[in-house]
Amino acid sequence: MVKTVTRLLLIAATLFSIGVSAAPQRTSAVVAGSKAAKLDACVEPTSLMRRRHFELIKHQRDITVHQGIRKTKYSLSGCVDCHVAKDSHGKYIPVNGVNPETGEKQFCAGCHEYAGVELPCFSCHSTVPTGK
Repeated sequence: MVKTVTRLLLIAATLFSIGVSAAPQRTSAVVAGSKAAKLDACVEPTSLMRRRHFELIKHQRDITVHQGIRKTKYSLSGCVDCHVAKDSHGKYIPVNGVNPETGEKQFCAGCHEYAGVELPCFSCHSTVPTGK
């Protein structure tokens, strides 16, 4: 019985790893057509942003709510402004959406889906720049 369970777990792990490695991988952390695609670096090194961006945004949220400070290095509107892309007609594609012309998931949507993490920010916050 233990051998059978062990074999099934090994098979499941193998199939999972094949599925993960076969999943489409982004070659870049940014979407073509965004301001970020033209920059060499984000507000912090890419490795840190991939690992801890949610902590930075959460900390910024606390500063904004408790102290009223909105424009800082880690503002969500700054992320959207830099990572949002435009379609061929010059219209913004929401950061949590899909480019209707290419089918490519946009910056937040693509990474969050890949990581299997919910994206609740945009139930309240704007997905495209709202202007100055």
